[in-house]
Amino acid sequence: MNAKYQKLFEPITLPNGETIKNRVVIAPMTTESANPDGTVSDAELSYYAARANGVGMFITACIAVSPNGITFPGQFVGFDERQLPRLRLLAETIKRGGGKAILQMQHGGRQCPPDLIDGDVVSSGTVGNPRNVDAAGNMVVPRELSDAEIRAIIKDFGRVTSMAIDAGFDGVEIHGANTYLIQQFFSPLTNTRSDLWGGSIDKRMTFPLQIVNEVQAVIRQAKRRDFIVGYRFSPEEFETPGIRFDETLQLVDRLAGYNLDYLHVSMAQVDFHPRMEATSQAAMVTQLHDIIDGRVPLVAVGSIFTPEQAMHALTLGADFAALGRVAVIDPDWIAKVDAGREDEIVQTFDAEGADATAVPELMRDWILAKPGWFPGTE
Repeated sequence: MNAKYQKLFEPITLPNGETIKNRVVIAPMTTESANPDGTVSDAELSYYAARANGVGMFITACIAVSPNGITFPGQFVGFDERQLPRLRLLAETIKRGGGKAILQMQHGGRQCPPDLIDGDVVSSGTVGNPRNVDAAGNMVVPRELSDAEIRAIIKDFGRVTSMAIDAGFDGVEIHGANTYLIQQFFSPLTNTRSDLWGGSIDKRMTFPLQIVNEVQAVIRQAKRRDFIVGYRFSPEEFETPGIRFDETLQLVDRLAGYNLDYLHVSMAQVDFHPRMEATSQAAMVTQLHDIIDGRVPLVAVGSIFTPEQAMHALTLGADFAALGRVAVIDPDWIAKVDAGREDEIVQTFDAEGADATAVPELMRDWILAKPGWFPGTE
């Protein structure tokens, strides 16, 4: 190993006492490849097995916690015990690689295509998403969730946490990023409520914080202090009104006091500075590091393809560097860096060679349907 990358392979202990063997995380990447019944497929198991060796933590693609929360074709789901046997296989597959298996939990809210959820698109309010249209091409306007429905979804996150414990996962990640339901409650763009769940920034935090409380209550009931809980968030929105980075700093400050084991900032570029109005224009990872002030580790993701870029994430203030697209492209990234062969890392997607790298066919097709998202697909 090149000595300048040594820190990537240093262990770190989480607030719950669990030690992660290195600073490299595999970020959650949607596979769109579950079985028709919403269970984890063999193709997905092969995908995870190919990338699990040597990783510190491996965060899965998101599991839908509620029937009206399905966001992608081929998303695996956690509605009942029928999913449990295949989830056990997924946890075992990841853990054989030596790292921690983390199940990401999600509800899509207004992002859910109506044809996947019998038309019952819900959100914190009734603000439509221009990118979500029905079969006639009309923008889908979500239905505002009732108080009882909100509380039921919070319980769904707790129920899936219990499933994750039973399945043998090492932890869960609450997906509060990427414009899904939790972010919709935090955002002034989509949360137009004036009740307990919306209005002031404190009230817009209620839904995410209550989910954290529910997840932790389930873990306490199971007497599993070793079980890891992470929370993923997006730092800002570009709409007006929308989440501004100063508001995110307030949310992160609150989350850092909620006994979480890590926070995970979701960005397209790990060294981004705020692009909307903000008190400071310093790198967002650095500002997050400062507001967290050592209370909880920070995972940073965003166009990390090389070990130099991973090290830069740590230099900015992250405790972990998460690999997204490059882990799909080159399953042997960690092994190559560990062996001093970083010059052999593949950074462009080879659609014809997807089978050799255990990329499921449906995932490959999804990547190719978004030209330019992966290097090599322009």
